[in-house]
Amino acid sequence: MGGQSAEREISLKTGRSISESLCRRRYTVVPIDVDATLPQQLRAKKVSVAFLALHGLGGEDGTVQGLLEIMKIPYTGSDVGASAVCMDKGLTRVVLQAAGIPVPVGKTYQVSQASLHPPTNFGWPVVVKPCMEGSSIGVSIVKNPSGWKTAMDKAFRHGRQAVVEKFIPGREVAIGVLDEIIFPGVEVIAPGGFYDFTAKYGKAATRYLCPAPLTSRLERLLKEYSIAAYQALGCRGAARVDFRIHPNGRPYVLELNTIPGMTERSLLPMAAAQKGLPYDDLVEAMLKAALPKSGNVSRRKKKK
Repeated sequence: MGGQSAEREISLKTGRSISESLCRRRYTVVPIDVDATLPQQLRAKKVSVAFLALHGLGGEDGTVQGLLEIMKIPYTGSDVGASAVCMDKGLTRVVLQAAGIPVPVGKTYQVSQASLHPPTNFGWPVVVKPCMEGSSIGVSIVKNPSGWKTAMDKAFRHGRQAVVEKFIPGREVAIGVLDEIIFPGVEVIAPGGFYDFTAKYGKAATRYLCPAPLTSRLERLLKEYSIAAYQALGCRGAARVDFRIHPNGRPYVLELNTIPGMTERSLLPMAAAQKGLPYDDLVEAMLKAALPKSGNVSRRKKKK
């Protein structure tokens, strides 16, 4: 958990919650705040399986997964390739479009194109976001050309690529997936209609409807697209698929999160509980999904 990304503090919260849960289930838990000594810590502490609670660059992008592959340590969540692609919003769009999964009209800009004029074929507003960040960090909704340059500058502070997409009005719904399990949708109703960093983690009056009030047709569509996206991107373990649903009823996939948040306000635990899977059961299921079929992890002996 932890690391040095812009999402460090959220990762620490997620990591602490998971660590406490595994301790309640009497597993031997070694919390590691990730830095350059990670390989030495993994060896010294004889880690048998890594539960990844990292968010953002250096943890959710395939780098830690690659290290763990080399060290032959099983880990939770998606593998190197899926993690790297899902972290890159531009690449994610390409894969989803190729699989016939609807995404908003959009384009990826390089930092060298920062001075280009805004796209004329998208209409306004548009969403500008860094390619390689999560938790809505660096994201702007631009309502007219006057806000274009400020939004692009903001996005390029977080990397050399930015994705620009047509803003989809309507509802925001997240669908959690854990291998073959699909959880009920969670509708997010954020103040001002923008589920930004403050709405996710601050004291904003964000409301959550779980299960989301969906027609049977829309519920079926969201589940179909979630599984199709999960499989097209090669995900495994827990993931969360984020949708915008246009007032005309058409859903669009915004992104996939391969290491969903696991704090008290996170969407995946909320949806799992609605399906009858309490937090500790969810965490243990995520852990077991990481193990080889014949694998096992040590638990402490219960006190008599």
